[in-house]
Amino acid sequence: MTTDNDTTGSDKPGMTSSQPYLIRAIYEWIVDNNLTPYLMVDATRKGTIVPEDYLDEKGMIILNISPSATSELLMSNEEITFNARFSGQAICIVVPTYSVKAIYARENGQGMMFDGEAADEEASQAERNASKDKKRATLESVSSDGGVAPAKPDEAPSEKKTGAGGRKKGPNLKVVK
Repeated sequence: MTTDNDTTGSDKPGMTSSQPYLIRAIYEWIVDNNLTPYLMVDATRKGTIVPEDYLDEKGMIILNISPSATSELLMSNEEITFNARFSGQAICIVVPTYSVKAIYARENGQGMMFDGEAADEEASQAERNASKDKKRATLESVSSDGGVAPAKPDEAPSEKKTGAGGRKKGPNLKVVK
């Protein structure tokens, strides 16, 4: 039997973490009660993309994820993504679920904190899965004479958009002071 604080599902092999489900449920509960949902995020975790100017000395950030403060909010089992404005600058935020330390209502503090050990295990599992996916992915390019050769890493197709001059554009966060 799991306890209320068990977010790993560790009592049954192969179960996914309950943390993303709890985050979504608490978010809906807070919004349904006309309160403001805040996320406390550990921005030092791999894959977390937030504006660095707003981090505290421990690498933490509090994010307002209310419908009026965000656009295109998506809460999947792996990550929470949305667009928000910081000092007038639009920024795409990416928060892996294992980076979330708490979700709570700004007005009364009610919500849920998450255990660091469960998040560490989830982060490790996510990194192992990403490593497996990288090893499995093999690309081949076809030359104009019909021959097949392994593609060089920099020739691999990418979801990144191409900018002026054919350069690949990655995530672009600009530090504004």
